[in-house]
Parts: sequence; C-alpha cells; structure tokens
Amino acid sequence: MIEALDHVQLAAPRGSEEVLRAFYTGLLGMAETPRPPALAARGGCWFEAGSVRLHLGIEEDFRPAIKAHPGLRVADAEALDTLAARLADAGHPVAWDDSVPGVRRFHSADPVGNRLEFLQPAG
Repeated sequence: MIEALDHVQLAAPRGSEEVLRAFYTGLLGMAETPRPPALAARGGCWFEAGSVRLHLGIEEDFRPAIKAHPGLRVADAEALDTLAARLADAGHPVAWDDSVPGVRRFHSADPVGNRLEFLQPAG
C-alpha cells in the first residue's frame, strides 16, 4: 500500500520558469532537477531539497489555488524565522498562523501565487 509521498505538483503559467527558478533555488535553497525529455518539452520545472520534491507544471488557464498548498517543514525554529525574514525582505507575503497547537507556521506565496506553508513543530 501507500508508503510515502513522492512529490507535489503545483501549477504555473507559461513563461514563468525563470521567476520560479529564482524563488525555489535562490530564496528557498532547493535544487532544480532535470525532467525527462518528453516532460521538459511541456515547460515547467522540478525542484528538490532532501526528500521534498516539488514539480511545477505549466497550466494554460492558470489560476493559483486559494486553499490548496504543500506544507514544508523546515529544520528548526531559527531556520523558520530566517526563512520568514528572507521571504518578507524579497517582497513575498508572510502570514503567521498559530491555530495549530504545537506547530509554528506561516503561509507565503511563490511568484505566481501558489500558496505555501512553512512549519516547524514547537518544542
């Protein structure tokens, strides 16, 4: 049966690959990974960090999801604070949310509006 989450697919508008690369590799520190040639021809890009894999695929009638998002766990509380500051300094929204007991988290968005959650279990 199911044993792990392999990747999360997010959508993006055509022509957004360069701003996505700058965000996911530059701000978040993820590595871009090559895609199979048949998929590379469709546009988009793939990123990974440790066991986390995000695929951004081109959607012709792109609209960012309002509620759907990946929850990305960071290394520790200091890393969470550093990432929040880095995103805010780069002009990305940072909305802290304390509604989940035992978890420090905030939401932000990538350059095309995909909602992202960054979290760290408290304590």
